[in-house]
Amino acid sequence: MARKPGAVRLVLTLIVGIAAVSCGSVLIRLAAAPAMAVAAYRLVWATALLAPLAAAGPLRELRTLTAAERVQLVASGFALAFHFAFWIASLSYTSVASSVVLVDTTPFFIGLASRWALGKVPPRSFWAGLALAFVGCIVIFGGDWSASEISMKGNLLALAGAVAMAVYLLIGGRARARLSLLAYVWPVYGTAAVTLLAAGLLSGTALSGYPRATHFCFFLLGLLPQCVGHTTYNWSLRWLSPSLVGLIGLAEPVGASLLAWMILGEGLTEAKLVGGAVILAGIWVAARPPAPKAP
Repeated sequence: MARKPGAVRLVLTLIVGIAAVSCGSVLIRLAAAPAMAVAAYRLVWATALLAPLAAAGPLRELRTLTAAERVQLVASGFALAFHFAFWIASLSYTSVASSVVLVDTTPFFIGLASRWALGKVPPRSFWAGLALAFVGCIVIFGGDWSASEISMKGNLLALAGAVAMAVYLLIGGRARARLSLLAYVWPVYGTAAVTLLAAGLLSGTALSGYPRATHFCFFLLGLLPQCVGHTTYNWSLRWLSPSLVGLIGLAEPVGASLLAWMILGEGLTEAKLVGGAVILAGIWVAARPPAPKAP
């Protein structure tokens, strides 16, 4: 059993993970490729990059798993694939604002599942922090809501992506109690990669013929937001609840807005600055330890 990291190390590692995940939207924009191809190559590269590390030892752990535990890993991979497929597809029907805010409802679904399915009641501070962070998301994207007739389809796809992400984190929280980090993430990423490649072939998405610059973006997507970002989130699941990890992920729009400003020249508006501060305040409210009970 790995030793629990100190608070400073945990916070700094999660900051690195959030920064890495925040690169995703910028790299997707720079890749300029179909959504399904972007998602598939992101997971293919992540699986390939982690393969040598997994083969060095963690794969031995998989031989000791029961059939039910192996099904659990496959289910987690499917959930991750569905998350990307649903969320990226939603961008074709609704605005980026609607899609991001709705897919960021992941902690809400985790909280409900923890309460009704797992019998674990999140503290009031979690719900207060979630509400505050969600308000921050609305402030950031408040001026870009979709009002088209087909936006409902995109909104439902984004919500489906949030549910899939909740399943992915909930399974991860249970699996990480037994498995080392690489023994968990490598088969999960591999399952997601195969699923997305199959979906790309069935949907007729072009999976080849892209320029070198696009393939380089695919590689960076696998390296940064997946290998570093998502793997950091999975690392933290050993010590943090899935609901808290999901809520911490709401910091992604803050990092993405800063990177879009620095790299793509997108405006950093007052709403984005205020909304980002509100999101971070919400995460702080949810993550702070409960006050000790009076003797």
